[in-house]
Amino acid sequence: MMENKPTVVRMFGLLHTLRTKEGLPVTVELFLSPEGKAAREIALELRLPLEKIEAVFCNHTACPLDHTVMPGDRVAFVPYGTPGPHRYCLGIKQAGDRSR
Repeated sequence: MMENKPTVVRMFGLLHTLRTKEGLPVTVELFLSPEGKAAREIALELRLPLEKIEAVFCNHTACPLDHTVMPGDRVAFVPYGTPGPHRYCLGIKQAGDRSR
């Protein structure tokens, strides 16, 4: 039998601030089904405002919100506001473009 590893989700920037103001944790562990779940669905379950999310990092790679997150993945939601050059270097701009 295969163990279901927790998926670790972190929120940064404004998303971190919003969660803190609501008294909610900024790092959570989720147990996903073996087929995974779209990052967009996870964001909605965590009550994150989709209009504030520019990209999601999954295992250190910038991805669009429709990316399927799998059990054991490390996920970070990043809001708009990351300085220009860093958006390109980290792949945030490209991931955001793929989400639209």
